[in-house]
Amino acid sequence: MRVWSLAALVVAATAQGAAAGEFAVHAQEIDDRKAVIASVEPVRQLVARARIGGTVAQLKIKEGDVVAAGQEIARVVDQKLSLQMQALDSRIRSQQAARDKAQADFDRVAELVRRGVSTQAQFDQGKAALDIAERNLSAIKSDRDVIVQQSAEGAVLAPGAGRVLTVPVSPGRVLLPGETVATIAEEQFILRMQLPERHARFMRAGDKVLMAARGQEGGLKAAQEGKVRIVYPEITGGRVVADVDVPGLGTYFVGERTRVYVSTGKRRTIVVPAPAVFERAGVKFVRLKGGGEVVVQTGESTSDGIEILSGVADGDVLLTP
Repeated sequence: MRVWSLAALVVAATAQGAAAGEFAVHAQEIDDRKAVIASVEPVRQLVARARIGGTVAQLKIKEGDVVAAGQEIARVVDQKLSLQMQALDSRIRSQQAARDKAQADFDRVAELVRRGVSTQAQFDQGKAALDIAERNLSAIKSDRDVIVQQSAEGAVLAPGAGRVLTVPVSPGRVLLPGETVATIAEEQFILRMQLPERHARFMRAGDKVLMAARGQEGGLKAAQEGKVRIVYPEITGGRVVADVDVPGLGTYFVGERTRVYVSTGKRRTIVVPAPAVFERAGVKFVRLKGGGEVVVQTGESTSDGIEILSGVADGDVLLTP
């Protein structure tokens, strides 16, 4: 019976050794990443303005609505334009009557000239009177077209497609030309981050950064990769501003803040596979090839494993499950 137990132990130990892998510890260079706070911003923020002065008769949007380019979002009405239109319509009818009379007089003179009972001077006078009447009518119609265009410009149009951020007006409010009716954020969003100026020399357009998951869960392992779009060439208040392209920001709120990890150079450290580190009673250990266990202090998690700050040295061999 004892022989069978000893044989079982030998088989179990052999199986455990066969299952365990070995990892040779070597120092390597990794990105020295620092955490900064970035905010979600639209690539462009558009402003819809009133083109004429008047009263807001209709407001067709509210905060959070999605609008298309050229969509009518409000209408401004100026009552004076309606009165001017009525006055011009009356003038047009009057001038049309004057034009019709001038046409009739000219036709009569032309017929008399054809019969030889009227002079060329009377013909020229009638022709000039008709031309003046027609041009006056055309001028009044042009004035009316101007009023029609001004009335049409009472429609406030969205300057581009996007999401409405603010609507600082309400129906019935009086607006002046150029006043803001709504601000619209384009659907394309970026991360705008501010770095201390000591890190500015490390940042270049095209560099990769890591954006922490929403709620900052999972650390660097759950981070999403982005690319620096532009680094602005001005330092304000000791900080440099950079924009980062990250896919999938459409569900974020404009102005929402998130943590971003940027590279500020390289540093040498030890990285081991995550399965090589185990925890017991709140303390983290690794198992050496000789069979001993050592306490380690871990750093950040990377895509290759876990950084070891202390406890193992370059050249050690670890056992991994």
